[in-house]
Amino acid sequence: MRPNTSPVALRQARQHLLDSGQCPSGLVDERLARSWSRSMAAGLVPTGRPQAIDHPSSGTLRQVLASNPELLAHSRPVMEYLFEQVRHSQSVVVLADRRGMLMHTLGDPYFVDKAERVALTSGASWHEAHRGTNAIGTALAEVCAVEVHGGEHFLERNSFLTCAASPILSATGELLGILDISGDYRSGHAHTLGLVSTAARMIENRLLAATCKRNIRLHLHSAPEGIGSVAEGIVAVSADGWIVGANRVGLAQLGLHAGDVGATLLEQVLDVRIDDLLSHHKRRPQQPQALRVVGGALLFAQVQVDAAAWTGTPFAAARAPQSVSPAQDALAQLDTGDARWRAAADKARRVVAKPIAVLIQGESGVGKEVFARALHASGPRRDAPFVAINCAAIPEHLIESELFGHVAGAFTGARKEGSLGRLREAHGGTLFLDEIGDMPLALQTRLLRVLQERSVTPLGAGKAVPVDFALVCATHNQLMQAAEQGRFRQDLYYRINGLTVQLPALRERSDFVALLRRLLADLATEQGLPVDVEVAADLLARLAGYPWPGNLRQLASVLRTACAMLAEGEDTLGWEHMPDDLVQALETAPSQGGQPPETPMGPAALSLQQLSSAAIDQALQSARGNMSQAARQLGISRQTLYRKLGARPG
Repeated sequence: MRPNTSPVALRQARQHLLDSGQCPSGLVDERLARSWSRSMAAGLVPTGRPQAIDHPSSGTLRQVLASNPELLAHSRPVMEYLFEQVRHSQSVVVLADRRGMLMHTLGDPYFVDKAERVALTSGASWHEAHRGTNAIGTALAEVCAVEVHGGEHFLERNSFLTCAASPILSATGELLGILDISGDYRSGHAHTLGLVSTAARMIENRLLAATCKRNIRLHLHSAPEGIGSVAEGIVAVSADGWIVGANRVGLAQLGLHAGDVGATLLEQVLDVRIDDLLSHHKRRPQQPQALRVVGGALLFAQVQVDAAAWTGTPFAAARAPQSVSPAQDALAQLDTGDARWRAAADKARRVVAKPIAVLIQGESGVGKEVFARALHASGPRRDAPFVAINCAAIPEHLIESELFGHVAGAFTGARKEGSLGRLREAHGGTLFLDEIGDMPLALQTRLLRVLQERSVTPLGAGKAVPVDFALVCATHNQLMQAAEQGRFRQDLYYRINGLTVQLPALRERSDFVALLRRLLADLATEQGLPVDVEVAADLLARLAGYPWPGNLRQLASVLRTACAMLAEGEDTLGWEHMPDDLVQALETAPSQGGQPPETPMGPAALSLQQLSSAAIDQALQSARGNMSQAARQLGISRQTLYRKLGARPG
């Protein structure tokens, strides 16, 4: 409700309500109309007095106070701060319980007398059924922030008031109480509703932290600097990964509702697992983590866990799941949260122990061979050979002998001892034919015979040798189209296409940040780096929005080179570690949404030096000159920040 309903419209609506018992539509706000109707239904009359509940017993008030200790404890400091903001505006700050009883008030001395005349004091009830339309009672009924100004109050005796109120919700969405600012209607301010709503959220955040001490708490914001502000989202997570509490901002960030609390796993909405959260927090407790909402935006998260919880058994179990649960298979270990990739893995896993060929499709560089190796390692043939053949990489005149083998002296240049051939090497295990779409037609005929007869005849031999292997093929081509055009045998296509799975391109995946972290962890081991490597926040946001035409292969190559560029003591990749061609591509390429990417410092057309300089200036200003804090915001070491400042011109 807004305090801009004209007096004429209010009078007309009120008279119509008295005459007909109904509030006309269009004259006043819909919520005001609903509230007036509820007030009439409660038996109130605009010119009458409130229900006789002005003076409840002192015992009743004591009982209400005793049943709301945490709400009172966390509200009082915020109310004192709030009162300082409105001290000279003839106002009173009020806290009411979930039934509308006033529990605590702070008032302007010049306004207290007026407030007391209408029982705006501790112990009085301002439920709609008792006092008609008013900000406290109507906020309770509507469960949202409302403002009631002057003549919008149902009882005419309250029309000298202007009131703004906001509900206070628990970590599970339960209504706990109402925070209100009431004052003289002549001194009402347009920003009062925003002020009281912000204060209510401050109370909610304090309560959430207090009531979820034994849980992991994620503090979320779209920018690292927003963590710790009143605009942050807070999500409480149990040791086994269930979301058990959240403030309203956190729910909105994750696309959830209050009813989802207690029924949603964190990894269903964020591309992260509890183990990874705790591990990062233990290594770098002050550095925000970049996480992506499944199918949505990039968020930065900082974990908070009370010290006592680290030694408790729930968290010990969360940090060491291998001790209480069986080891995951190889496919599950590759799973970093993308729904499409996981669906492909689930399908392939169901046939891994059955005589069904698997065809993996996807763009070059999406990890088809890695997927195939994990599938092999997840099945009953895991201890037998995995033989991979790139059909596009073997010269055509050698591919037949490479696949089928040969006997001694079968052809000029043949090995004296002969060769088993890759098909026989795969006996008992898995044969992986990569880029099978590039296999010559003549060889396709021989391969089809092998698959039909389950035997191989080496070159120069007159006797077939039985073979037994699981078949996994991969291609970036559209084999069905190639078969229709005569470039691939249709009968072979149907033989290798027992189950087709499509691996998503990197630009289509929702788990980019988790994938990048896994690659960095592997590279840190590969290159012998002494610490886990991170990526600066602004660079990470750009990398996450880049289309990656080379997919995972390209990303891994970029990160390998960037890690090699790290100076001694550095542990964070920044723009200066990126190849020049990629920097140019990141600055000029459109984002996935089709628009040139923006940064907090300005448009993508800025030079790398300008971007770096602007980022440093912004961080120093935000940190008020604190070098350590600015370095943390930038995701670099303090030494690196000093070096960059020293290298600036002039």
